[in-house]
Amino acid sequence: MDLARAFPGFDPDRIVFREDGLLVVDKPAGVSSQSADPEVSDDLPARLRGLTEYLGTHQRLDAETSGLVVFTTEREANAVIAEQLEKRLAKKTYIACVTGWRHRGELVMRDAIDGKNAVTRARAIERREDRALLEIDLETGRTHQARIHLSRAGSPVAGDALYGGAPAPRLMLHAAGLEIRSPRGRTLRLRAPLPPEMRAWIEAPDRNVFTDDAALHGALARAFERRWGLLRAMPEARTTTVMRLAHEDGDALPGLAIDYYAGHAVAIFSGDAALAERDRIVSAIASFGFDSVIPKLRPKHSGGPRESAPHASAPPLVVHEEGAPFFVRLDEGLATGLYADQRKNRRRVRAASSGKRVLNLFSYTCAFSVVAALGGATRTVSVDASAVSLERGRENMIGAGIDPNAHDFVVMDAAAYLERTARKGETFDLVILDPPSFGTSGKKTFSIASDLTKLCALAMSVLSPRGEMLASINHRKTSQSQFRHAVARAAESAKRSLKPRDIAPPLDFPAAIGGEPHLKAVWVSQV
Repeated sequence: MDLARAFPGFDPDRIVFREDGLLVVDKPAGVSSQSADPEVSDDLPARLRGLTEYLGTHQRLDAETSGLVVFTTEREANAVIAEQLEKRLAKKTYIACVTGWRHRGELVMRDAIDGKNAVTRARAIERREDRALLEIDLETGRTHQARIHLSRAGSPVAGDALYGGAPAPRLMLHAAGLEIRSPRGRTLRLRAPLPPEMRAWIEAPDRNVFTDDAALHGALARAFERRWGLLRAMPEARTTTVMRLAHEDGDALPGLAIDYYAGHAVAIFSGDAALAERDRIVSAIASFGFDSVIPKLRPKHSGGPRESAPHASAPPLVVHEEGAPFFVRLDEGLATGLYADQRKNRRRVRAASSGKRVLNLFSYTCAFSVVAALGGATRTVSVDASAVSLERGRENMIGAGIDPNAHDFVVMDAAAYLERTARKGETFDLVILDPPSFGTSGKKTFSIASDLTKLCALAMSVLSPRGEMLASINHRKTSQSQFRHAVARAAESAKRSLKPRDIAPPLDFPAAIGGEPHLKAVWVSQV
């Protein structure tokens, strides 16, 4: 497929002004105005580098706030623009969607923020039932000023989980207007149009995004735009061909996830609203130019998929994750052979494996074992109840140039293996524990809700004195905090001085606004 078609980078139609040494753009929501991490080449300046030889950064907007951002394209323009922004001589106007606005005329909010003077002026320019569209002027520039003041006034910005906003597809705050003097002395009055999702929220907040072709295409485009860096700019983009392109509520597409596999798209339906519009959704995804679009249904219960009826049959293919090759099968149900949400965790395991003995429990197709071997592990042991999965793990080893005969593959229940290994006194320097939410092995069953702490304690019992453990679960009803505490209790039960530290999910698996990421992971190391 043509990546530039599906992931075009910065839309030139978002350039609002480009003269007199200035570049003013309408930043989309979900894009950082300036990344704090120099290795994350996914911020707005990274997307604009091809437009000009020089780019001076003078402003920041929260990643989820859309709207006007000013850059300089000539060094001589820096002083003029910096002075106006630092001394608040430039006038900025915001638009916000809120609920509960009861005020008539202009409301002036003067509450101090972090002990500093802060003044915000807001007025309603449109009302719909309990919803209002506000125009906001900031006389001062405190962090989150508009969001804090509106929350204190009883009308937090919709989609603002931090300050109690109503549910919305995104943070409904938009930098709509800018009045500034150009380096050539011209007074510029610039506007950025109201994003369609903000207009839609005011008019019909409960709308079904899947029944409107324009809204659906826009939601997909916004989700794909957030992954631009992963596919085109960040270092791993050159060596990674598998990731998530849309993540359900985290991308305002409830009940729909889309995974990317080397040009192919797998659409996973888990909600009735999305499923009812399956053909429309598949057609919309296909319009971005994927080699094929394969729809799959996630089961509502633990009994397995209700249906898996791909529109196109995709052959087995090789995908790469940060250079490591893996075989995937896109037409065999939900489990394709590689879970993309573990990319960051596999990177960490690879970096930590040199010279170590590594135990991979619930290993599936042995992706963690492959990266551990590539990272220099002296031995890996992959344990899974499925002989078929372990055979695919052998294939992955061979595909990565690793001799599978130098590593062990054990068809066995993970808990039984741990009990046997502990009795033998065998230990490992690194243990990977990634159990299913629910599973069966022979007459035995496993449930995250009842068996997690015991299983973690068993895994810790086979750690070497300086050993470490990666533990992760994909259980929506367990929070990250609950998971971390369960692992900490396991360390106490195992009488080990170990401390779990949270690991954030990768960028392509965002949590819904105000929600938890579906993947919870901790790195357990010696205190």
